[in-house]
Amino acid sequence: MPYILSVDDSRTMRRVIGSTIEMLSFETLEAMDGQEALAVLAEHHQEIALVLLDVNMPVMDGFSCLEAIKGNADFGHIPVVMVTTEAERKNIVRAIRLGAANYVTKPFTPEDLSTKILDTLNG
Repeated sequence: MPYILSVDDSRTMRRVIGSTIEMLSFETLEAMDGQEALAVLAEHHQEIALVLLDVNMPVMDGFSCLEAIKGNADFGHIPVVMVTTEAERKNIVRAIRLGAANYVTKPFTPEDLSTKILDTLNG
């Protein structure tokens, strides 16, 4: 069963995202910040189909984490969807330039997130 890694410092947001992931018949792995996400990827990258990555987090923010993911030979191929309140065009452009496959702004509906996940996995 493939996993989707949800990276967000908010437990509530990880729970919301996790329920959407379950509706799509995927398993969820979670991380509270970018540094923890990299550790999870190092251990489980062969089973992870997608990363959902928040931008604003302590320890390591989403942009730094995205850069580290895309620069890693073992898991740089895994698609990353940014999930954030940062809706400014410059942030979206920055995420895409760093290698993000898609971008979802909070607040979102489960349908919005499901569509982005499926579009990214099937794209």
